[in-house]
Amino acid sequence: MPKRWSEEIRKKYRAELLDLYVKRNLSINQIADLLKLKSNSVYDRLIRLDIKTIRNKKTGFNNQRQDVITPKHSSDLAEFIGILLGDGHITPTQITVTLGVKERYSHYVAKLISQLFGIKPKILLRTKRYHEVYFGSTKIVRWLIAMGLSSNKVRDQIGIPKWCFQYKTYQESCLRGLFDTDGSVYLLKEGFQMSLTNRSTPLLKDAKSMLELLGYSPSKISANKIYLTRRIDLSRYINEIGFRNPKHLKRLKSFRTNYGRFV
Repeated sequence: MPKRWSEEIRKKYRAELLDLYVKRNLSINQIADLLKLKSNSVYDRLIRLDIKTIRNKKTGFNNQRQDVITPKHSSDLAEFIGILLGDGHITPTQITVTLGVKERYSHYVAKLISQLFGIKPKILLRTKRYHEVYFGSTKIVRWLIAMGLSSNKVRDQIGIPKWCFQYKTYQESCLRGLFDTDGSVYLLKEGFQMSLTNRSTPLLKDAKSMLELLGYSPSKISANKIYLTRRIDLSRYINEIGFRNPKHLKRLKSFRTNYGRFV
C-alpha cells in the first residue's frame, strides 16, 4: 500500500508535476531522471494526483522525434534508397536495414544514415551474427512512403523512385546500394559475373533501365535476377561505381589472388 501523503507534500508534488509534465512538457522518463526517481514512481504520482497522462503530446511519442533531418536529394540519399530497396524494411515508426553477417558494412550504413538524417542509428547483433541497423522516426517513414517506398516491396511491387534517375551520379549511387545488398559476385570459367536478385519485378526493370542508361548491357530478367557478364561492363562497374560492401571486395580480391584475374 502506498505511503499516505500529507496535504503539504501532496500540494508540493502536484505543483512540481504540473510544471514539469504539463507546462514544460517533459516525458515521464525525463522527469524521472530529473527527480532521481524510477519512471513507474513518476507515473504513480501522476495517477494519485489526478493529472491526466498525455503521451501523444510528448516529443518522441511513437518516434515522432524532432531531431531528425529530412535530407535533400543527393548521391548519398540515392545510395541509401538502393540499400533500403535491397535489405531494408519499413514499419509505421521505424526504418531497419538487415545485413546478415556484414558487420563492417553495417557500420558503413550506420554512418551514411547519420550523415543523411542527423541522428545516430543503432546496430543490433541478432542470433547467427546477423546485424540490423535501425532508427525510429514516423516523419521519415511517411516521407519515404510518399517517395514510393513500401513496408512490403514484394507485395506492392515497387520500383526505384523516379528522382534517382535524374543524374548519372544518382543512378550510380542507387545501383551501388542495390548491388551491395541484393547483389552477388561469383567466379566463372572465364572471369566472373555479377547478379542482382529481387522479387519486385518493377524494381528489377528499373535497375536494368538504369544500367542501360549508363551504357551497360545487363541480361534480361530471369528467375528474379539480372546479370552483368561482359568483361567491359564488369571492369567499368568496379572502376566507376564500385562496392562499399567488404564481402564483395573480399571476393574480388580472392579472385585476383587465386586465379590471377578480376575479369
